[in-house]
Amino acid sequence: MPSAYEIECQLMTQAAQQCHDTIMQHFRLGQTVGEGANVQDKGINNPLTAADLAVDGYLHDTLLTARPDYGWLSEETVDNPSRLKNQRVWVVDPIDGTKEFIAGIPQFAISIGLVDNGQPVAAVVYNPALQEMFSAHLGGGAQLNGTPIHTSTRTSLQGARCLASRSETKRGEWDSFTSELQLTTMGSIAYKLALVAMGRYDMTFTLTPKNEWDFCAGHLLVTEAGGAISHKEGSPFIYNQAQPKTRSVVATNGPLHEPLLNRLRDVPLGRDRR
Repeated sequence: MPSAYEIECQLMTQAAQQCHDTIMQHFRLGQTVGEGANVQDKGINNPLTAADLAVDGYLHDTLLTARPDYGWLSEETVDNPSRLKNQRVWVVDPIDGTKEFIAGIPQFAISIGLVDNGQPVAAVVYNPALQEMFSAHLGGGAQLNGTPIHTSTRTSLQGARCLASRSETKRGEWDSFTSELQLTTMGSIAYKLALVAMGRYDMTFTLTPKNEWDFCAGHLLVTEAGGAISHKEGSPFIYNQAQPKTRSVVATNGPLHEPLLNRLRDVPLGRDRR
């Protein structure tokens, strides 16, 4: 018999899958989205499309109809502080990696996390362009399209495979790591965390501010796959905060976590560019 969190994960998986066509009607591999995507700017380097809003609306209605006593926190919904009173909260980014989606790069994902008393207990990260459905529930391990996944077993920091932010790399913020790590650039942090969870890469980190919806689901994928995630100073994350923003996210396969935290100890945090 499935556990309560497994049932929630099934609900989330079905909801994410239902958004496939809404997103893919606009996505053009290797090309910029068409006018129908209605690209707008929410702020500096922060685009929004019709697909973001449509997915957000569908997930909001579907998940809260199924669980009306849960709270809601999403990038594309005006925040309601009433969520702070809820034990369980949906934490959603309808499209993490909107810039990649717009540019025709298949490195974006729907990110849905369920938080219970501040901790993620069920998670889905779905890349519709590649039809990759990553899922996890507390105590049940992590999966990709129904097959169990695990983080890598690498123990040496030198030469480790690391996913770096595309925008941070362009600004030169990763220059000091190019001789130590095998760097691959990517936009969506939710998708980067999923790829660490499946062992394709050994780690990812960012020292610029991120919001809970960016990494909540990916957090559980990584830990259920055997990895570790924390703030730069090593402290754990607690979700559904009044101010849902953090200054850093560090995720690894597990064995590399302490070595990476030691390496980052004297590296300064970046500024909030939004």
